[in-house]
Amino acid sequence: MARWVLHIDMDAFYASCEQLTRPTLKGRPVLVAGVTGRGVVAGASYEARKYGARSAMPTHRAARLVGPKAVLVAPRRAVYSVASHRVFEVIARHVDVVEQLSIDEAFMEPAELVGATPEQVTEWANDLRAEIRSETGLPSSIGAGPGKQYAKIGSGRAKPDGVFVIPHERQLEILHPMPVSELWGVGPVTEAKLAAAGIATIGDLAHLSEKELDIALGGAVGRQLWWLAQGIDDRPVAPRAEAKQISSEHTYPQDLTTPPEVDEALKRAAAESHRRLVKDGRGARTVTVKLRMADFRIESRSATLPYATDDDETLLATAFKLVRYPDEVGPIRLVGVSYSGLEDSLQDVLFPELDQAIVKPRPVSTDYETGVSDHAGEPEVEVVREGEPAGAAGRWSATQDVFHPDFGHGWVQGAGKGWVTVRFETRATGPGKIKSLRADDPQLTPADPLDSLAWGDWLGRE
Repeated sequence: MARWVLHIDMDAFYASCEQLTRPTLKGRPVLVAGVTGRGVVAGASYEARKYGARSAMPTHRAARLVGPKAVLVAPRRAVYSVASHRVFEVIARHVDVVEQLSIDEAFMEPAELVGATPEQVTEWANDLRAEIRSETGLPSSIGAGPGKQYAKIGSGRAKPDGVFVIPHERQLEILHPMPVSELWGVGPVTEAKLAAAGIATIGDLAHLSEKELDIALGGAVGRQLWWLAQGIDDRPVAPRAEAKQISSEHTYPQDLTTPPEVDEALKRAAAESHRRLVKDGRGARTVTVKLRMADFRIESRSATLPYATDDDETLLATAFKLVRYPDEVGPIRLVGVSYSGLEDSLQDVLFPELDQAIVKPRPVSTDYETGVSDHAGEPEVEVVREGEPAGAAGRWSATQDVFHPDFGHGWVQGAGKGWVTVRFETRATGPGKIKSLRADDPQLTPADPLDSLAWGDWLGRE
């Protein structure tokens, strides 16, 4: 009986949620990245991707690629989390076991599709996509094949908003001409090793002898890739244990001996951990900086925020408060940053710029116990961030959710000189009208972003 594994991936999920709840943005190149131009892109709509913008790209670069048509919106983590919960609620009605990979993608192996034809799998997948679209308004793509590898490749081929089924009898025909980088687990380093051995396609890898494989890659990882390249993928679909920590660390071939070198290493590790955090779909309360010195001593310092966040600037600034430098601890060979205390619910902060200011601690006593968390209060610091924070002079910020009793729910499109421009609309209203109001209008108040979904009945608010 033929096995069918399916991979569902919500299309441009963050940007699609923004376009769903703010109908004016439909068809426009949306960058979910904040409105300051700093940091990295958390999500890009397909309209923005046509210009070369993508997730994890520096915001200023993505905005420059898109040009004046770009619409930058601040991430609304609560909206994405609730939308994800509703999507997976729909999926759970049809599939007993779901292996959720992140906030917007998962593997499935429906029992009813065992032995099904490709046409029956396509019909089932389209029915599920239609139900998700009907209930949530969100588009999705589904790939299907005899194993996880094929399902993942299929969903990539299905995008946007489609289904791509790889029949059992055509799996190698479809797989082998693909670049080897398409293979699950082949990153830049492995790809470079394979390229040096003259291996460009998945088929090239599949046709290696075991001896040639050992020379090119070696190890258990190389053997696993070799099996996948030959179409052998019997990995089960099973619920994943939820990660308790997300981390990234790098060992450097030459010891880091200057503060600028350590700063760059810290930024690198923090950025990689942040990308994984955003993919995971949660926020972190605790930031830990790990250092391994040239003499192999290890020190870890941690700080816990009063709220969970996925804001890259806040997390990086917290890491900078913890890092130590070679003049304090000696040459450094490894720098790592980890995020823990992971939570689904993220809290909006009134003055986020206060937590985003990059500061560096003054030298501390070298009589320091390694391997323990430092929660004993903030050290004396010197602010080194360039520029001044915006402060509280302006009550409203761009893309903020607001409410007015006469006009309903809306979002701020701009503010200045005592006025605020608001687009009043939600998922249920269709494109809304713009109103210009006095910034001190007592009837204009901050609103819950979830109200833009207009899912009051599903959320139990009606």
